[in-house]
Amino acid sequence: MKKILVTGGTGYIGSHTVVALQQSGYEVLIIDNLSNSEESVVDRIAQITGIMPSFTKLDLCDLPGLLKFFSKNPRIEGVIHFAAYKAVGESTEFPLKYYHNNLLGLIYLIQVMQTYGCNKLVFSSSCTVYGQPDELPVSENAPLKKAFSPYGNTKKICEDIINDHSAASDLKAISLRYFNPIGAHPSALIGELPRGVPNNLVPYLTQTAIGKQSTMMVYGGDYNTPDGTGIRDYIHVVDLAEAHVVAIQRLEKEVANEKTEVFNLGTGTGYSVLEIIKTFEKVNGIKVNYALTDRRPGDIEKVWANPEKANKVLGWKARLGLDEMLHSAWQWQLSLSGK
Repeated sequence: MKKILVTGGTGYIGSHTVVALQQSGYEVLIIDNLSNSEESVVDRIAQITGIMPSFTKLDLCDLPGLLKFFSKNPRIEGVIHFAAYKAVGESTEFPLKYYHNNLLGLIYLIQVMQTYGCNKLVFSSSCTVYGQPDELPVSENAPLKKAFSPYGNTKKICEDIINDHSAASDLKAISLRYFNPIGAHPSALIGELPRGVPNNLVPYLTQTAIGKQSTMMVYGGDYNTPDGTGIRDYIHVVDLAEAHVVAIQRLEKEVANEKTEVFNLGTGTGYSVLEIIKTFEKVNGIKVNYALTDRRPGDIEKVWANPEKANKVLGWKARLGLDEMLHSAWQWQLSLSGK
């Protein structure tokens, strides 16, 4: 079996991708520093797939530790790189924390990959690189505008680092620009589990519905949108995970004309925050206590994807709809709460 290294593999998207990789016949190695996840996720992955992935607790900013890891694990076919800080709001408060971790971690990873002859990289990027686009839906050809947050800027800079290094080496890479991943695995064994008060919409929503948070604050009710709340393109995390498998397979086939490629991963449909809340209430038969408050620094008004390039070139398309996303997220929350 081919070995794939997944950095940040106990995190939300990482854990779902590990499941998809194992179910596609890969041997998966996980690196994670557990800064925003739990080691118990490894056991949950094994419950789903019947295969225990290899796990190493390691921070990518630990260069000697990373070199030691690669020396002990030869013949890694490719790397899917998730490990990064990811909270937009927090990045505006602690920008240096985000620049140090997200940029240095990638630089060290690529250096060590080159040292050990590993030249295939799938990078976890983000639609935040587009800022507030001039045209919607946004395609990969849209100009990359000034990011609204240090988090978004780290993703843009990381893409630049990958492109520049690839031009000077044998690195082949695919950057996947996600829109908004939500939902959970249908087993309800893995899902999004942030520490503290959630920064992302859906875990905030489910924690409020279960009673863990008293009131869900909706950041901004005065945007130029039909109901005044921000609009995003939401994608089921299971669909997103499958796209990473397709991306690593594309790198293996060496069919691309360019050394680096970029793909939007979204559904092509935008929903407002209030639409998400109302759909969640309808699908799950539960009311949510929410209140409008001020806009949050770093948030943009509206964005949704043009996913045609991923559909045609990768042969990937989102299959699961909003009802399935929000139902699976609630089942995950119920599982966490023992209900």
